[in-house]
This record gives sequence, C-alpha cells and structure tokens, in this order.
Amino acid sequence: MSIPLWVWALSLLALLFLFAFDFFSHVRKAHVPSLRESLLWSCFYIILALLFGIGLFHTLGHQVGMSFLAGFVTEKSLSMDNLFVFAILMARFNVPEEAQQKALLIGILLALVIRGGLIMVGGDLVSRFSWIFYLFGLFLLYSAVKLIVEECSDDKEDEYQPNALIRYVQRRLSISPDFDGNRFVTRVEGKRWFTPLVVVVVALGLTDVMFAFDSIPAIYGLTQIPYIVLMANAFALLGLVQLYFLLGGLLQKLVYLGLGLAAILAFIGVKLIMESLHHNQLFFIHHGMPLSTVPEISNAFSLGVIMGILLVTTVASLIRNHFIRH
Repeated sequence: MSIPLWVWALSLLALLFLFAFDFFSHVRKAHVPSLRESLLWSCFYIILALLFGIGLFHTLGHQVGMSFLAGFVTEKSLSMDNLFVFAILMARFNVPEEAQQKALLIGILLALVIRGGLIMVGGDLVSRFSWIFYLFGLFLLYSAVKLIVEECSDDKEDEYQPNALIRYVQRRLSISPDFDGNRFVTRVEGKRWFTPLVVVVVALGLTDVMFAFDSIPAIYGLTQIPYIVLMANAFALLGLVQLYFLLGGLLQKLVYLGLGLAAILAFIGVKLIMESLHHNQLFFIHHGMPLSTVPEISNAFSLGVIMGILLVTTVASLIRNHFIRH
C-alpha cells in the first residue's frame, strides 16, 4: 500500500508538534511530575493512539487499522522493558529527579529519529527481498530464547555499562563534574562546559535503539507498511516519559513481564516464518514453491494473542506478589 507524500508530511509535523507540546508544557520547567499528572498524560497519549487507529479503520480499512493497533500494543509492551534500563541508567549517572523528564524526552526523540532510519531501511529490504522475513522470524525466536535465559538466570545484570560511543563522548566533550538543574551547558570558573545531562541523553537514545533491533522486526511481522510501522513506534514512545514516572517501582512487581515479552516475540517470530513459507521463493525450501497449506494468522488474532499474553503476565505477577506478602 502506497501512502501519499502529503500524509507522511502531515503525520511527521503532527508528531513534531506533540513532542514540542510535551517539551514546553511539561519538560521545559524542571520538576518531578506528580502521580496525577503522569496518569492523566499517560492516558491522553494512549487515547490519542487509539483515536489514530480508529481513523485508520475508517480511511484505509479494517486490515490497516488492526495492523496499527496490534503494532502499537506490541511496541508499547516492549517499551516497558526499556523503562527498567532507563531507571538503572538514571541511577548510574545520579541524574536529579527534576532533570529526568528533559533527559528522557530528548533521548526518546533522538531514538525515534534513529528508529525512523532503521524503519526505512527495513521497509526497503522487505520490498526487495521477501526472504528477509525468514531472518526476522529467526532473529525474534533467538531474542525470545535469550530473554527467557536472562529472566531465569540467578545472575542478572543490574549495572549499566556505557558502550564505546558513550565513552567516546565522555572523552571528547568537556563534561562538568556536576549537573546544573536540567541545563545542557553550564559555566565553571568562566569556562563553558557541557553537563552530564548531555551524556545521559545520548545514552538513553542509544539504549532505546538497541531495543529497536527486536521491536522493529516484530512489528514488521504484523504489517509491511513502513508508515504504520513508524506511527506505531512513535505513538508507543509518546507518553513514555509520563509512564516512567507513573509506574516507577511498580515495574519491579511485574516479575513475569520479561517472560511475557519473550512469548510475544516468539509468537510473532513463528507468525513471520509461517507467512514466509506461505509466500516462499527460496529454492531449497519446497523447491522454491509456496506452501499454500500453511495457515495465515490474521492481525485480529495476533492482537488477541498479544493482549492475552500481557493480561496473563500481569495477573500472574500480581498473584505471585500477593502470596509473597502473605
């Protein structure tokens, strides 16, 4: 499906406006958001995504609308895992609470820009090489197994380790030893220095992009329309700042979240491989002929499975916490 250029332009302008609105209405003034503020704006962005999905139902059809909703729920649930790492990163750099909103929003915006590039590359690969879905499916299965192993391991990694790029930024820039509110630049003895908040923003953006290597193949398993992939990613990231402050320590209580996310990745990985077999062109599989007997999984069914996994994961976590307390 070809999306008109004016729709792309209008959508990107709308996203830019939403990020600018978020910045000037919440983030520009350094403060720690209240529970009520975080709850209201988290709900606002989720409702906005649902309204966008309803609009797609009416303008582009049921299949496209369902693809967006399934993609949005998948990306939103996978982004929950990001919040664990974000919390570790904030603690590692000792970021003041009142500066965390600004760091998160700009870091997420940076991640969305990089994700946009990855989505365009992925879309080009999908359009040129249909067999790429085999690789996507196998990679998601590998990611699911890796996540299960990490969740079942008694020796979990809770310490953030800066990668080579972050260490390079720290070496090349003049970084002041202390934060200055939520400013990126400060003056020390008359000399201009970057504050550690710059490093935090880069670390947040790159950390989120690392998660994108799982989430982007996952959403391409639900839809092959780059526009829908980008918008599902964007709406999943919008409101992530408020969700970070809303959930806070509650994330630690969702003890089975990692296993639930692994199940979602594995399900979409299997779905991708089944679709690849249904449209097979690889000569060493069934002599290059499609396997028409392989069933196709609809996006409505996929959405139901994803929602069901998240529901079971949440209920099981709450039950476990209840028995631990008593």
